[in-house]
Amino acid sequence: MNKSPIKIGIVLPLSGAEQLFGSQGLQGARMAVAEINAAGGVLGGRPFELVIEDEQTDLKRAVEKTEKVILQDHVIAVMGPTSSAHRNAMIEVCTKYKTPLLYATDYEGGCCYRYLFCYSPIPDHYVKPLIPYLMDKSGKAFYVIGADYVWPVKIGEAVKREVLGRGGTIVGEQFLPFDTKDFKTHLQRIRESKANHVVMMLLGADGQIFIKQFAALGLGKEITLTVMAFNENYMVGLTQKEVEGIVTCAPFLANLDKPEAKGFVERQKKMFGPNTVVSYFAESHYGLLLFLKNAIEKAKCDDKEKVIDAMGDQTLVVGNGPVTLRASDHHMVLNMLIAEVTSGELVMTKDIGPVAPADQCAGKKKA
Repeated sequence: MNKSPIKIGIVLPLSGAEQLFGSQGLQGARMAVAEINAAGGVLGGRPFELVIEDEQTDLKRAVEKTEKVILQDHVIAVMGPTSSAHRNAMIEVCTKYKTPLLYATDYEGGCCYRYLFCYSPIPDHYVKPLIPYLMDKSGKAFYVIGADYVWPVKIGEAVKREVLGRGGTIVGEQFLPFDTKDFKTHLQRIRESKANHVVMMLLGADGQIFIKQFAALGLGKEITLTVMAFNENYMVGLTQKEVEGIVTCAPFLANLDKPEAKGFVERQKKMFGPNTVVSYFAESHYGLLLFLKNAIEKAKCDDKEKVIDAMGDQTLVVGNGPVTLRASDHHMVLNMLIAEVTSGELVMTKDIGPVAPADQCAGKKKA
């Protein structure tokens, strides 16, 4: 009987600007594999094995490592990355070599590929419910600021559509180069704009620096700061005062009062230590590997094409109620939450429930 391991390539940023997100993704993947193997593996006892590569938040390296794990390590699937630019490059490699890419990070939506599976909140999941919540909270004037690349720009467009469609105004918009460290001029523009809200999409360390400078100027007393892709790990290195009042929308929170959420966090802390930070990046990467495991069992083999055909229309309870990976477009129906930082903790303020985004392949043929 074949007992050889089934290998999964992990190509995540474990260093560089997006390390915050990549480290959480790896944390979730490690626990999924440990639990799957402890339960007997797949296909009568074959263990999962992770082949871990640090793409260092570098596009060229991400492509090289994707090719390496497929061609040299013979993985059944690649998991990663955490940015849209890297995903777009990696899916071309995965399509060429007919290997699934498991993507478990927020993105701007619109991807339709046979070889791409997205456990990803997209604008339909969080922009549409978040904007009316913010308007009811503190006004209709919005300022958008983000990094100058595809995800922030596309999210900014979604925010503008929703704000203007609901009778609000966009009083300012800026997209800045990576590694911007001094936001004084931009923050002065924000103050002068009379915005009620700032919607921020700066990545990793850049976002943390913006939050520090925003708080240092006391802008949180005047303006609600909403941070997209904000999570518990984002707060590490920031003080309670700096993060207080930040608003976000996410599919999972570490302190969520639901049995599946509590169980997930307890298992993470048992595996990685009591002080381990647990975010929805850990939950999404964990969940997507469970979908892969079920697809392999359903296909009764490790043939990539048969596993892909078995991936869709599965429903699992991961960290926040039942979620479904759709066969039609390889995207998720997710249970969404609005949360605010209160006394230094990210706390749910509204349970939106299941959100089914528009079919991302509607009118398209999978690439």
